[in-house]
Amino acid sequence: MNAHGPVGEEVNLDLTREQRIGLPEAILCEPKSVAQLEVILQRARDAQKPLLLTRLTDAQAAALAPRWSLDDDRVSRVAYFGFSPQPARTGRVAIVAAGTSDAPVAREAARTLRFHHEEPLEIFDVGVAGLHRFLARVEEIRARPVVIAVAGMDAALISVTGGAVGGLVIGVPTSVGYGVAAGGHGALQSGLSSCASGVVVVNIDNGYGAACAALRALRAFAPPPATTSSSAS
Repeated sequence: MNAHGPVGEEVNLDLTREQRIGLPEAILCEPKSVAQLEVILQRARDAQKPLLLTRLTDAQAAALAPRWSLDDDRVSRVAYFGFSPQPARTGRVAIVAAGTSDAPVAREAARTLRFHHEEPLEIFDVGVAGLHRFLARVEEIRARPVVIAVAGMDAALISVTGGAVGGLVIGVPTSVGYGVAAGGHGALQSGLSSCASGVVVVNIDNGYGAACAALRALRAFAPPPATTSSSAS
């Protein structure tokens, strides 16, 4: 029998994922029970591993608060456990959100980046219904090699960003909208059918996934480590 009983048998943390792919395991909380989350947190503490907790519900956060010290943000529903802030890299990622309603998904991306010591530029409420708002910030956005564009409704901001900046554009369609927006499916299809060359799109509301894609890209862009040549000159 597992030391944590039957619930413990349901948990098997992937403690070596960061060694394999450069990104540690994150915990999707919403479908899990509080008991399962307790086991996960205890095992992370025992292994001295910080955790990124995504989609942590209000009820889960309230239940865990008395025992566990979480750095929790209720807008993004992202919490840190055992996380020690370090000097962050800046100037490499911009997060551009079309509307105030897209803020939870944009904040999820931002919190994920900060967990990996990457400080993003965050720009909110610059959707195409008032395109001048985007254009007023476009030079700041162009200065970043990676841009995450977060938009619901028709997700037109994804294409506009792809046509305005030269860096990697990662589109995040959100479930903001009504009627034929169909819970973000309209935005997803709009992003996938964008005529802006080279735009990539993640799943609906997947701010976490967009941030991870940005981190992978930044590592690919990084120059290789210096080597010492043994050749005689």
